[in-house]
Amino acid sequence: MAFFTPGPLARTLGIATMKARLFAPVAAFAVVSLALTQLSTVRAAGPEMLVYVGTYTTRGSEGIYHFRFDMRSGQLEPAGVTKGVKNPSFLAIAPDGQHLYSVAEVETLDGQRAGGVCAFAIERPGGALRKLNQQTSGGAGPCHVSLDRTGRVALVANYGGGSVASLPIDDDGLLQPIASFIQHTGQGPNAQRQEGPHAHSFNVDLNNRFAMAADLGIDRIMVYRLDVPSGRLTANDPPAAEVPPGSGPRHFAFHPSGRFAFTNNELNSTVTGFRYDGKLGVLSLIETLSTLPPQAAAADNTPAEIQVHPSGKFLYVSNRGHNSLAAFKIDADTGKLTPSGHTLSGGEIPRNFGIDPTGAFLLAANQDSGNVVVFRVDAATGALTPTGSVVQVPMAVCVKFLPLETPR
Repeated sequence: MAFFTPGPLARTLGIATMKARLFAPVAAFAVVSLALTQLSTVRAAGPEMLVYVGTYTTRGSEGIYHFRFDMRSGQLEPAGVTKGVKNPSFLAIAPDGQHLYSVAEVETLDGQRAGGVCAFAIERPGGALRKLNQQTSGGAGPCHVSLDRTGRVALVANYGGGSVASLPIDDDGLLQPIASFIQHTGQGPNAQRQEGPHAHSFNVDLNNRFAMAADLGIDRIMVYRLDVPSGRLTANDPPAAEVPPGSGPRHFAFHPSGRFAFTNNELNSTVTGFRYDGKLGVLSLIETLSTLPPQAAAADNTPAEIQVHPSGKFLYVSNRGHNSLAAFKIDADTGKLTPSGHTLSGGEIPRNFGIDPTGAFLLAANQDSGNVVVFRVDAATGALTPTGSVVQVPMAVCVKFLPLETPR
């Protein structure tokens, strides 16, 4: 069992919006405003939430599953499944809580070498999904989708195609055709996994100005300027940050302060921390640490997900193979990490996990064992303790939280 100490609540589902092109004093004020808005959202979240689970539609999986989650007991109750999308492996929920977006992680769509991105309306009160439309992702194997902080632009990473794309979203939540498509180029030293680019995630920063694309194939975090009104992307200057050769950056997470960011590296089971300049969109490497205990073999493991706890005090990484959740303490002044232990994920091949907006629960999606396991985060000790709530979800990949009632 790992031990780490969560602090006060500080973050929700990214509901607050920050304006672009902020100067430093304004940015500092915006971060404070964001924290206050987020705390208000947490208080309004209530005793129940909706939980959505994205999957690969093999081995009996039918699509996107959703559950009611009791914040008092930590119990998950099945509420339905949305069919009709192949491999909705990664999900994103709009800031207004009214729409959900998923990838369709396939290699070909409508005769073209590309996958898809799907828009759904979230129907109340039960949370059922109604499909609105689908657009091409522009490249093969889209594996990650996220939204800008206004909910007006979808950002997609195409693993198979080694590319990224941005798609505007209209007032009704419908996806519009691609506004920007950017093909990555290059390769890394791992001949089997880095023969070319493999974009694996795409995330916007707290100021909604820059978007970071972690590319496993070229050992770079590509940095793009985002123009929200047009939905267009342009390369930043400098255009990228590098990780140690052969690392294979996978997913990416910003610290709630906006001063630090982190990526987990799939190919060598490490995590890399950066200082972040939000005015310039510049990432500066701090350090790289193992996600495994000393006795574990990195060759038998590949990290999957990385997230910062809402308090900003802790970082979590899921380890596939070791089947654990690694935890690190984050130094508030320097952004440096201190390993604080590992907790078994409760299944085989943990992929994405979700931390609820209050920081009280962590839900781990275990792909090969086909389950989602609920852990309570003890407010006094920080230990992860299974609640006993385990639900079966075939080929579970991604977990997203949504308050049952959208905060006002």
